[in-house]
Amino acid sequence: MNTSLTPQPLATEPAASAPATAALTPRTLLKQLQTQFPAFRDFLPLSIGIDKQILAIMPELDRKTMRSALGIHTGSLRYLKVMEKAKVRHDLDGTPGAEVTDTHRAHATQVLQERFKKEAERKKAEREAAAAEEAARVRADKLNQLTAKFSRKG
Repeated sequence: MNTSLTPQPLATEPAASAPATAALTPRTLLKQLQTQFPAFRDFLPLSIGIDKQILAIMPELDRKTMRSALGIHTGSLRYLKVMEKAKVRHDLDGTPGAEVTDTHRAHATQVLQERFKKEAERKKAEREAAAAEEAARVRADKLNQLTAKFSRKG
């Protein structure tokens, strides 16, 4: 387990084709952060201002890419579930820091509830659409049977 905060080479395209961070997407950066830092790997609640810590260690990072990666991470189901019950935040190396406020825990709970509600509504709509499709298929089959029945006698 690498707990040092020294930067490691970015896992991107060969350096000859572009600068090291040019091909870095938010998802590839997130995978690198999860490999390099325990706080990301273990989905620990991140310290406020973690972006500044990351930029201090990796000054070559594009801020927009880094913020997108942070958004993906902190918006993940796993992170939100941890935040819902968290007591303290952690630095990059996993060192406990400031306390997680009730407001932040409540926000995580609210986001999760909204996400679960939206997912339940999506599944219900899928079930209703499938039922409507089946009903239309059955109706079409019956109409075809009637058409076949009456066209033979005529």
